[in-house]
Order: sequence, then C-alpha cells, then structure tokens
Amino acid sequence: MGALSGKVAVVTGAGRGIGQAIALAYGEAGAAVACLARTEDEIGDTAGRIRAAGGESVPLVCDVTDPDTVARVFGSLGERFGGLDLAVLNAGVGGPVASVERSDAAAWTRVLEVNLFGAYHCARAAIPLLKRRGGGRIVLVGSGLGHHGMARQSAYACSKAGLWMLTRVLADELVADRISVNELIPGPVDTRAAREHPDPDGVFTIATEWIKTPEDVAPLALFLATHPEPGPTGQSFSLMRRTL
Repeated sequence: MGALSGKVAVVTGAGRGIGQAIALAYGEAGAAVACLARTEDEIGDTAGRIRAAGGESVPLVCDVTDPDTVARVFGSLGERFGGLDLAVLNAGVGGPVASVERSDAAAWTRVLEVNLFGAYHCARAAIPLLKRRGGGRIVLVGSGLGHHGMARQSAYACSKAGLWMLTRVLADELVADRISVNELIPGPVDTRAAREHPDPDGVFTIATEWIKTPEDVAPLALFLATHPEPGPTGQSFSLMRRTL
C-alpha cells in the first residue's frame, strides 16, 4: 500500500518537467492522478506511464486561463472520482526578460494570466471537491523570485508574488475545512522550459546552487501530500540553496 493509496490527486502542467515528475511520484505512491495540461500528447504520455506501472490516471486537456474550461474539467473529476484529496497547481510559463519600461504589455499580461489567474481558477474549482472529501491539500508551485524579485523579471516575479499571497489567503480561508495550502519553491531545475529561456542573472551557473532534475522536486511534493495532520499550512517550502 502506497502512502497515497485511495487518494485522488490533480496536477496541472503535468505533461512534462516538474509537473510530470510530481504526477508520476503520486501515481507510484498509490494515488489516482488526473493529469492536466494544454498538450494532449504530453499528458497522455504521463498518464500512460502511471497506468503502465499499475496505477490509475486520466489525461485531461485544460487551458487553465479559461475559467469555463477549468470548471468543466474539474466538474468531470468530481463525477468520476467523487472529489479530490490533492491539488498541485503547477501550470506556468516563464516571463519576458526586459525592464518594465521596455516590456511588452501583452506578453507581461499573459504571464499573469497563466501563472496567477490560472492557479486562481484551478483553486476555485478544486476547493468544493476537496471539501467533499472532508479536507485535503493544495500545493502551489512558486518561485524565489516571488519573494525577492529581480530586475528584468517583473512579469514572472509579480505573478509568483501573487501566488505566494494567494497561498496565505487560501490557507486562512480553508483552515477550518481541514485543507492545508502551501507553496513549493523548486529553485533552479533543468527542464526544457528553463532551457528555452535566457538566464540573465546566472542562476544556473552559480557553483554553490543545486541544479535539480524534475525528479529531485518530487520528494518535497510527496511530503506536502503526506505530512501528518493537521500539519503546516500557509507556509513556503524551498529547495533553493541561494537566497535571490
């Protein structure tokens, strides 16, 4: 029996990278995992790997920026599983690297739509399903930039700062419902998304930093899913070795 046997989890951005690693780890621990992302082939691969290992998983195409789509997808999870025990809100995009003065307004807004508003839509849809099961856990995947900021990273930093505030507000709102809400900060992770964006401040070349694989993030995500009740809520857990 795995640590998450009998639990139902949803992971957004589960098609690759950190989200995929968390979804696979939850599946290995015994959870039924709903894998959400915009790319059908990627989430199909993640769900297929969970099923091939003997677990239960369903891939669901979902654009987290569309509240109607989010409501429909989470509604289908309620019908299929009767509720949720875990929600990992991981879907996100990197931001344009530019000063505020030289930034593109549409690109700036898009980052907030995905990283912050997307998490809001998913949390809003997940809460009734978590309550239906008598409690649960929400994990929001944040960033050190959301706590400290950095020049030329305003869109990403502001989106993640909002996510950290959302974590604390949700924790206060849901504590009486036995739903814990915490932030997971992976720090630098070698993913395709990270390689596609420039590293203007050299985070990935700092000799003392821990450059992780997506699989290195999974143990902390498992802890946040399995810690004894009532456990922490409204907290930020970081895998970084360097304070930005």
